[in-house]
Amino acid sequence: MKYKTELTNNFHNSTFFDDQRGITTMYDDFEDDLLFTPEQMLENRGRVAIFIDGSNLFYAALQLGIEIDYTRLLYRLTEGSRLLRAFFYTGVDRTNEKQQGFLLWMRRNGYRVIAKDLVQLPDGSKKANLDVEIAVDLMALVGSYDTAIIVSGDGDLAYAANSVSYRGARVEVVSLRSMTSDSLINVADHYIDLDQIKEDIQKTPRTNLAYNSYSTVGILEQNKPR
Repeated sequence: MKYKTELTNNFHNSTFFDDQRGITTMYDDFEDDLLFTPEQMLENRGRVAIFIDGSNLFYAALQLGIEIDYTRLLYRLTEGSRLLRAFFYTGVDRTNEKQQGFLLWMRRNGYRVIAKDLVQLPDGSKKANLDVEIAVDLMALVGSYDTAIIVSGDGDLAYAANSVSYRGARVEVVSLRSMTSDSLINVADHYIDLDQIKEDIQKTPRTNLAYNSYSTVGILEQNKPR
């Protein structure tokens, strides 16, 4: 009780308030230090590794009513930072020539494709889960990259994302908000809603380009998240 009385009396002491003002000022200065400019944010990103959940991105694009231009996507996500590697994870039907053509284009245009055979489910649909592959690569490459950009809204990746963050990497999450788990956003240093950047990453009509023949529409529809 004596301790509480002395503490209460201190609140009426001018010295106490002077000390508190000093502490408050210190906190204000600290908060100012955290207000990085966009240019400073880019400088702090260092080496960037991108991990794209192909199925998740495809269905986000469907929700937005756009088709992704994967060249523009890389440009927008890196924004001048040093790209270490961009991984694209997807289920694959090896008999689908259209899909094979698309994935070949991806491999030749800056992406490392990690493909997993689709598995037939009892209801007749096909699916391939690549959460484990994404999580393993996130962890295995820690130290090689400074910033991990996770293009997915899957909450199953939250633990891995949090783990690499504790090991010193910056974590950014890019996904459509309506398809993104709060648990993944909560462990990210920065979150970008695809809806806010769709103008920067959508495909625009072009002619005489082989890439146009490799539309992603229909390629991943068997791989729909459930």
